[in-house]
Amino acid sequence: MSVSSANVTVVKEYRDSFTKAVTKNVVVVVLSISVNYINAGLIQTFRKHQIFYMNPRYILFFHLVVNDMIQVTLTVILFIISYILYKINVSICGAFILLALFTTENTPLNLACMAVECYIAICFPLRHAQICTIRTLMLIGLIWATSVVSVLPDLFITLATQPLDFFQSRVFCLRETAFPNPHIVKKRDITYIVYLVIVWFVIFYTYFRILFTAKTASADAKKARNTILLHGFQVLLCMTIYAEPLLKSALQQWFPKNFSDSLFACYIIVQILPRSISPIIYGIRDKTFRRYLKRYLFCKVSLQSTAVHGL
Repeated sequence: MSVSSANVTVVKEYRDSFTKAVTKNVVVVVLSISVNYINAGLIQTFRKHQIFYMNPRYILFFHLVVNDMIQVTLTVILFIISYILYKINVSICGAFILLALFTTENTPLNLACMAVECYIAICFPLRHAQICTIRTLMLIGLIWATSVVSVLPDLFITLATQPLDFFQSRVFCLRETAFPNPHIVKKRDITYIVYLVIVWFVIFYTYFRILFTAKTASADAKKARNTILLHGFQVLLCMTIYAEPLLKSALQQWFPKNFSDSLFACYIIVQILPRSISPIIYGIRDKTFRRYLKRYLFCKVSLQSTAVHGL
């Protein structure tokens, strides 16, 4: 029996009670709405102020927030479907999984690019102005192209190796069930290792370059180092997605009767928690963004208060 088949068998055998299932879904929905609501406020703040449009740092941050909102929404839909419908058509499942994988793999790449931007701003301030909006948009395009090149072969391999009947069948929606070929698992592991090495090399390189190079701007350098450390922590959380298959396999062997609870914990840690840190880094720590975010929130509260009194 394959790992994916074993996972589905265990989940089916030890499905949650009605109360536990409702509790888990309520927790997931509340957390996702909270994260997306905060991120929506950040997006509105970005859109309403031209000062952010020409700064590569905020453009990359805007892309990260939009990407995370899409990712959270997709994974929450899949989570709820797993309880309400349990099994869905393979083609629909595959479409959801592909989009979720694109956005999931975008996040660490985006964070690495933000670390490089921070490094250039501190260590090469005169060159920083050369990083214009068009180049930043090209970089975002490269991030998506890298994720597409990494993930799309899963679809091509599945189309080439699976019979037509497979695409009309219904499965418990996981990456392993939508794309069951064993070669995909090997490709995934190699890709994750390459991502892990490249992204962490960028994080460590930029951090230590700022640490040892930017001595004349100590205050800015210290803030930049702290920002990159937060990026590193966020990347660390995002990288748990790369260890998730091994973690699920281990938890299945150690706690077979609590496997559904283990999947729930993995989902919160791997999918939700990393996406809740971006608002803290730029929505609260960044002085410029914080100032405009306060204006946006105060204006919104004022408008709501005026509307209430008007009624």
